[in-house]
Amino acid sequence: MEELITDPPPVAAVRPLGIHHVSINVDDLGVARSFYVDVLGFAERTDRPDFPGTPGAWLDVGGQQVHLIVGEVPARMGQHYAVLVADIDASVAALREHGVRVSDPVDVGTGLQSFTRDPSGNMLEIHEAGGAARRASTGAASV
Repeated sequence: MEELITDPPPVAAVRPLGIHHVSINVDDLGVARSFYVDVLGFAERTDRPDFPGTPGAWLDVGGQQVHLIVGEVPARMGQHYAVLVADIDASVAALREHGVRVSDPVDVGTGLQSFTRDPSGNMLEIHEAGGAARRASTGAASV
């Protein structure tokens, strides 16, 4: 007979509220800033302190932040972060109009995802939550 566990699970020491920011190393701040602001639509913040010897930029996107830091870009090992969009097909089409190489959207669970790289080679996922169900219900085809 299986023994029932009656002890409560351990309580985590930290109670996270969410993700405040992610930091991304880039090799050319001007080129990266232009890509993230002019192409992806992020907004540059004006409150970044001057960190001597560490050029960078802080960007707002959907209530979170992306911090661009000039430094060695890590080797490609699958690391990425996802940018949530309302319409992945329109987003992919807009990126392609800007000359950005981006994969066709594919179903992953209930969502849709595409992948691209920033000018420094960092991988970004473009993600539409619930997109697979939307596409199935409307019969829409991918871009």
